[in-house]
Amino acid sequence: MNIALLAHDKKKELMVQFCTAYKSILAKHSIYATATTGRLVADATGLPISLFLAHNQGGHQQVDARIAYDEIDLVFMFPDPDSREPYSEQQVMETLRQCDKHNVPVATNLASAEMLILGLQRGDLDWREMLRTRKR
Repeated sequence: MNIALLAHDKKKELMVQFCTAYKSILAKHSIYATATTGRLVADATGLPISLFLAHNQGGHQQVDARIAYDEIDLVFMFPDPDSREPYSEQQVMETLRQCDKHNVPVATNLASAEMLILGLQRGDLDWREMLRTRKR
């Protein structure tokens, strides 16, 4: 599966901790991330991560486009709920909209992320692969 990682500045350390804890599960999949988040996770875990642009350079939009083109199967996005930047909130809402529109599971906090990663480990998300195979 293709998994996207996005984290706002105040949540980057949480993303690193999450990916470190679940490294063995993530290692079986293709990981994509915005630049800074991806570098931090890669440095901490050694996981190979394909990097998009930084968030402020359009990385969020690159993730959204990949979702729209059915190239992302799962999103872990840790936004800062206390952020006062309207641009940031709009980006989060756009990613959620794309995930809803294209039926892509998304976690926006640690509790939902743990549920999805454990479901991924059990094979609960294999239906995404089956759908992709049928579309070809």
